[in-house]
Amino acid sequence: MRLVSRILRPRVEATAHCDLPCGVYDPAQARIEAESIKAVQEKYQANEDPEFRERAVLIKEQRSELVKHHLWVLWTDYFKPPHFEKYPELHDLFNRATKAAGAAGTKGSMDPASGQALLDLIAQIDKIFWETKQG
Repeated sequence: MRLVSRILRPRVEATAHCDLPCGVYDPAQARIEAESIKAVQEKYQANEDPEFRERAVLIKEQRSELVKHHLWVLWTDYFKPPHFEKYPELHDLFNRATKAAGAAGTKGSMDPASGQALLDLIAQIDKIFWETKQG
């Protein structure tokens, strides 16, 4: 048994600050979904057809969930304690952004202003994200 464990033990230990190479993370994914949300909200406002409006609500709610997913991945997988130390506002910013994509925000509103508010929060996260990539 000892021989088998010695043979199967890892020979090289790899460490990384994230679960995959950092190139996979980008706030653009959340931004693109948020842009879709705002566009759907605007189209909803300009169209009185009940079937169209029903589909618009469904699509907007799905996109809102995707925004939350992309933000949570950044928050929990990319950003690490040194980032939160350097940018103490980051936790609050993510909290506000995910809530802005939730029931009290774009998921529950057809007002394009809520879509723009979400985009503004994502832009702040994006700015910090790219600052962390510089260092």
